[in-house]
Parts: sequence; structure tokens; C-alpha cells
Amino acid sequence: MDFNVKKLASDAGVFFSRAMQFTEEKLGQAEKTELDAHFENLLARADCTKNWTEKILRQTEVLLQPNPSARVEEFLYEKLDRKVPSRVTNGELLAQYMTEAANDFGSGTPYGKTLIKVGETQRRLGAAERDFIHSASINFLTPLRNFLEGDWRTISKERRILQNRRLDLDACKARLKKAKAAEAKAALWSDEVEKAEHELRLTQTEFDRQAEVTRLLLEGISSTHVNHLRCLHEFVESQTNYYAQCYQYMLDLQKQLGRFSGTFVGNAESTSPPPATASPPAVAATLPAVPTIPVVPTIVGVPNSVAESVLNPNEVKPPASGTRKARVLYDYEAADSTELALLADEMITVYSLPGMDPDWLIGERGNQKGKVPVTYLELLS
Repeated sequence: MDFNVKKLASDAGVFFSRAMQFTEEKLGQAEKTELDAHFENLLARADCTKNWTEKILRQTEVLLQPNPSARVEEFLYEKLDRKVPSRVTNGELLAQYMTEAANDFGSGTPYGKTLIKVGETQRRLGAAERDFIHSASINFLTPLRNFLEGDWRTISKERRILQNRRLDLDACKARLKKAKAAEAKAALWSDEVEKAEHELRLTQTEFDRQAEVTRLLLEGISSTHVNHLRCLHEFVESQTNYYAQCYQYMLDLQKQLGRFSGTFVGNAESTSPPPATASPPAVAATLPAVPTIPVVPTIVGVPNSVAESVLNPNEVKPPASGTRKARVLYDYEAADSTELALLADEMITVYSLPGMDPDWLIGERGNQKGKVPVTYLELLS
């Protein structure tokens, strides 16, 4: 290997000279060429942009992929310029487990049917999460990385060059100052003064040129902010769509489970009919527990399914006592004429009748009357 010893020694000498000069400036023992206030403001703005961009980038990566091991793996694949392997989301994995469990328990059983419905919704949530992560990565993370790995590296390189040009300029100023001080003592120093003045003019020109290049790059930070603002709007839009999808999926699932609850109760009663002299045992609910009002005991000797089949809410009258006010939690579309459509946040009167499914109540709104699911209500005192 061919080494240029003279160049290596020269570079080492320049490095140590600049290091010593930089140290003297920090200690106040050497003069320093100051940049104008506008330039200093551009430098501070650029540093602030770089620091906050790094923090936002890292935290967004944590938000999209909480698993640190997975983030390291994705980082290594990107550095090796290889395609990141597709990874199953937690929602999709949960959906797979629920579907497999439903097949083992029996897809025709109440529990199996519910597992299938919930699993399908979890799969859709997982797919929505995958789309959100992909969109956020392309529209938000990629522009931030491009700025840090492209524009900022160029700015940092030009700033280092500018710093070296400034040090050379200050060194020439110091040398010229010494030469002029010695000029009066010896005529031989006149040549040294002319040489120092020539070097000062050259370094001043190089410094001014480099300062202009760096200033133009720093002023481009404003356009970077505009670009990042647009990317931020796209990130918020994709996040809004993702949560809107999740809300709609869960709302549809809750409606389906509310409608299926009566069917599940009927299936349980048909497989193990209660004695004719006693009320049917309570069936364990598959939905989250909600406040309920006391239910009037069922008619002795008449199964719930039979009593409910002959019950027409429009023909019944509310009991003298036992009615309560309820606030509607979610919108609900009536499945048939016996049910009452609901709007979120409205107030209705509810009560129970003998023989009714405990998951349903009779709701009244003015002259309208019909069955309503308990899970859609917040019962008030």
C-alpha cells in the first residue's frame, strides 16, 4: 500500500494546529470570526429541527412497533437492503386462536359462534392495523429518515467545512497581525506581510463562499418544515381512518352479539329443558356485565321462547311499578317491527315483562314502543 508520508504529516499538522486554535478560542486566548445574527439563528433552527425530528421519528417507531426486538430486526433488514419479512399482527393472531378454539368447541354451539364472530372482527382490526402501519411508515417515517440521512448529512458536511474555513481565516488574521507588528522592527518582514495579506484574501474568499453555501442550505430548513407538516397531516389522517375502522368494526360486532344473545339462550334451553314446575336457570352471559333492573319471574310452566314468541310489545302495557329511565349508549337499528330503533345519548323508559329474555327489555319513546337490548343501555336510578 502506497502511503504519502508528506501529505499525512501535513494533514496531521493542520489537524493539531486547528485543535490548538479551537481550544484557545474556547479559553478566550484567541480571536474568533463571528457569524452574523441571521446566520446564527439559522444554525440554531437547524439544530432544533434535527433534534426534534430524531425524537419524533424514534417515538413514532415505538408507537407503530412496540416490540424492541422487532424494531432491531427491521433496522438490520433495512441496512442490509433486504425486504422486511411480513409479520402477523396481534389482532390477526388472536383471531386465529379464536377460530381454532371455535372449531374444537363446535362452531354450532353458542360459544363457538361467538368466538367465530369476535375472531373475524379481530382479524379485520389486525388488517386495519397493518394498513395503518404501512401508510404511516411510507407517508411519515420515510420523509423524516430521508431528511436525517440526506439533507442533514449534507448540511453537517458543509458546516464542518465552514468551521475549517473559519479556523484558517482566523489563523491568517493572527499571522498577519504578527507580521505587521514586526514590520516596524525589520524591513525583512515586508515580504512576510505581503504573503500574509495574500493568504488572508484567499482564506477570506473561501470562507465567504462556504458561508454562502451553508446559509442557502440552512435557509432550506423552512421548506423541510413545510414538507414535514404535510407528512404530519397524512399521518394524522391515516391514524384517524384506522381508529374509525376499529370503532365501526367493534360497533358492528356488538350489534351482532346483541342480536345473537336471544338465540344462544334458546339453544341452551332446548338442549336441557327446565322442569315444568320451576323457572329456567339463568344462562351465563357472554357479554360484559351491565346494570340491569329486576326481572319479573317467568310464567310457571311456560318456556321463555314460547312466551316471547307470543309477546307483541305494541299490545302490552307497562307495569304499575318497575319502570326506569335509561340512556342509550350506541345507535341501534331495529331488526323487525317488534324492536325499537335507538339513537346514542337519547333517554327512554324501560321495563321488563314476564317471560322475556333477560338480555332484552321493553323500551318506550313517546308513542313508540319495542324491544331493546340491555347491552346498549345505561340504566339510571
